[in-house]
Formats: sequence, structure tokens, C-alpha cells
Amino acid sequence: MSLAPSDGSSLRCVVIGDLNNDNNLDIVLANYGTNNLGVLFGYGNGSFENQMMLSTGMNSHPISIAVGDFNGDREVDIAVANHGTKHVDMMLGNGQGKFAIQIRYEIGFDTPPLVMASGDFNNDARSEIAVAYDGRDHVDIFVAYNHGSFENQTRYSVGSYPSSVAIGDVNNDTRLDIVVANFWSNDVSVLLGYGNGSFENQTKYSAGSYPQCVAIGDVNNDTRLDIVVVNADSNDVSVLLGYGNGSFENQARYSAGSYPSSVAIGDVNNDTRLDIVVANWYSNDVSVLLGYGNGSFENQTRYSAGSYPSSVAIGDVNNDTRLDIVVANWLSNDVSVFLGYGNGSFETQTRYSVGSSPISASIGDVNNDTRLDIVVANLKSNDVSVLLGYGNGSFENQTRYSVGSSPYSVAIGDVNNDTRLDIVVANSGSNDVSVLLGYGNGSLENQTKYSVGSNPSSVAIGDVNNDTRLDIVVANGNSYD
Repeated sequence: MSLAPSDGSSLRCVVIGDLNNDNNLDIVLANYGTNNLGVLFGYGNGSFENQMMLSTGMNSHPISIAVGDFNGDREVDIAVANHGTKHVDMMLGNGQGKFAIQIRYEIGFDTPPLVMASGDFNNDARSEIAVAYDGRDHVDIFVAYNHGSFENQTRYSVGSYPSSVAIGDVNNDTRLDIVVANFWSNDVSVLLGYGNGSFENQTKYSAGSYPQCVAIGDVNNDTRLDIVVVNADSNDVSVLLGYGNGSFENQARYSAGSYPSSVAIGDVNNDTRLDIVVANWYSNDVSVLLGYGNGSFENQTRYSAGSYPSSVAIGDVNNDTRLDIVVANWLSNDVSVFLGYGNGSFETQTRYSVGSSPISASIGDVNNDTRLDIVVANLKSNDVSVLLGYGNGSFENQTRYSVGSSPYSVAIGDVNNDTRLDIVVANSGSNDVSVLLGYGNGSLENQTKYSVGSNPSSVAIGDVNNDTRLDIVVANGNSYD
């Protein structure tokens, strides 16, 4: 049996694989002369459908093909090496015989590629590409598709000088929404998500004076998310209880320390009720407000921290099932770790050196050893510090990685679906975000930067379009979006 491609195709390569998940083998042809690929889906009895043509572009001259899962979605994709244009095209499959033709992937060659093969060489559940060249005596291996890349930004108006952003499903429609604290307009903006990456226009709710930081959690145990905001100028915390439909009650306010700058929510006394922890900039301490479980809170208890505490995060850093507190101290260039007793009280701080003017802290297991680590954005040294945890509440000395200018906020998440945590940083001075992909051993790739608005002050990560891929949300202070 002969399956002839079209006239003048100058067939150069044939590969076989199941491209549409029907357990029948299919055929892919590289047609050098007609600048396209032919895909023939098999019926499983030795016969095939008429070929489907996929263009590779003018004068591309495809010469070799490889198939594999290049983007980690568990579906078979096609990679084609183009002899004429000296690069690789990616065609991402949906498992049903359809392929999205990608913008040409930036693997460029000085010498035309001759033959290509694929395989998962680094055990990250994604196929890599091995390329041999015409007239050269070596093989190069490339990561075929960087799932840690992002589209250009889309911007949405919020209040005046947005200072902090958080993500959560505040109207119980299984779609993530955005909440922003607006420093100069003394309010919070709520942008309900459509589930496709776009959002409704904002609805604003009054907060205290100079709301600096926002967090989301169910503080009254009614399965509806609520908003907690620290107000720098009025030295208090605003709690806005959610109705579960995207709207909120008027705020109730609770005293904190002097110039509260950051807030985190967690159950620090193991009573199944969420509590509030606040970093207080001028009083050099943290406030702990234990929750009653009905949306109201006890008076604060305060613990001394370093000089000018700027950011707070909560996690179990010593694996005793009790939440602990980590605080970045801006003026003393260190982080404070407060180990929790599990009853809402904490040990005296232990401090670890970081970079210059740490402004934001986050906690996550960046080296996959089941022990939480600390990541800090350092405003004046233009880098991030990574402190790997020993699992007993102590940490290794920092390792630092360069980012953009004046990094102001840091978040941790797996943005390329390789089960390894990555770091995202908002750079207020260079108006961009840095993405540092993790190797899974606590070390990170060099940054990739993406433009955002003016003076980005806060960053959060979440899947806002329900495609199982994490997205980035940034609050831009000077462009009010």
C-alpha cells in the first residue's frame, strides 16, 4: 500500500504515533517542497483518513519531525525542524486530532537542522528535543516548550495607588476573582472573574486609612470568603465579611500596631478558626488577633520583631503541625522566625540575614524535601534571597538571585507544571515581573521578565482562566490598575 503526499511535496521524514488518543497509530509526514506537514489518522485496520495539512510557513522546508508531550498537558504534540528557516515549530495537540500552530519557538540555528528526535531526558514529564545539523558534528538538546512563559498583560482599572492584590473565589462560582487594596483611595476593589481570564469592572468597598495589604479567607466559617485589610495610617485591621455572591458587609475594624504594613491569615491556635497576623512597620513588632470563628477577633497580642517589619507569612516551618510566623525586616536586613506553640502564642524570634531592604516574604517548599523554605524580595539589592529550611524551624544561609529593579513583592507557585515551585517577583523600579523557574533542588534558573504597569507593588498567582495553568496578577501603583 502506498500513501503518496501531494505533487512536489519532496517527502523527507515520516513518524508514527497515536495523535488522537484512539489507540490507533497515525502517520505524520514532513513535506519539504510544499512547506507543510501531512497528518494521516489511522483506523486501526491498516487504512487511514485523508491527510490533514498543517502549514509550516513560506520557505520553511520542514525536514524532520518529532512527537511527544512538549508542554506537560499529557497530550501528544508535534515538533518540526525547518531546514529553510533554521528553527523549530511547535504544534500543540489537544488529544482529539487538532493541533494549535504556535508562534515559532525561539530555537534558532546557525546551521540548518538535519534530523530531530525527542525524549524526556530530565524526568520532568515533558519531552525535550535533540537536534543534529547539516555539516556539524554534534547534537544539541533543547527544552522544547517553556510552559513557564506568559502572554502579554491585560490591565483593569482599580482604585488610587493599588498597593496589594489577592486572589480567591469570593462569589462561589468556581472562578477566581481579584481583590485589591487601594492605598490613596482608602478602599478595596473587587473584580469578579468570568473564568476565562477576563474580569468584570471593579466594585469598591471602604476600608480604613491607607490600606496597605489585603488577604482573603473564611474568617466566620460560613464557607464564604471574607476580606482582611491592614490600614497603615489608622493603625488597624478592616474585616469585610462576604455574602458569598461577590458582595461584602461594611467593614469592622480592630486595632493593630503602629503603621501595619502586611497581613496574613491562618489558624495559629489549632481551633479550626482563622486568625490574623499583622506586621507593624513603626512599632517593630507583629500583632496576633485570634479569631472567634464568627468573624470577630480578640484584642491583639504583640511580639517583637526586627527593625521595620515589612511583610509577614505563615506556615509550619518546623513540621510540628503548628503554624509559625516569618517576618521580613526592612531596616535590619533580616527575617524573623517565630515558632508557634499551637495555642496562639509564639517563641521569641530567631533572625536570619537576607539582602538589602527586604520588603516581601513568602513560604514554600522550593527544593521538594517536604520542609518549608523562605523566599524574600530585597528592594535595594535587586535580588531575592532563598533560605532552605532544615525542617526543624532553622534555615540555611541565604542564596541570592538577581531580579529586576526595586523588587517589591514575591509569590511562589508552579507556573510551568513540572511539580517544582517557581518564584515570581514584581519589580517596582523596572515596571516588570521576573519569573525564576525552579529546578526542584532549591536552585533557580535565571529570570525571565515580563512588562506590566507603572510601579508594580504586589503580585499574586492563581489559575484565573481555568486552564490548569497558573497565571500572574499584579497591582500597579502608579497606573491605578
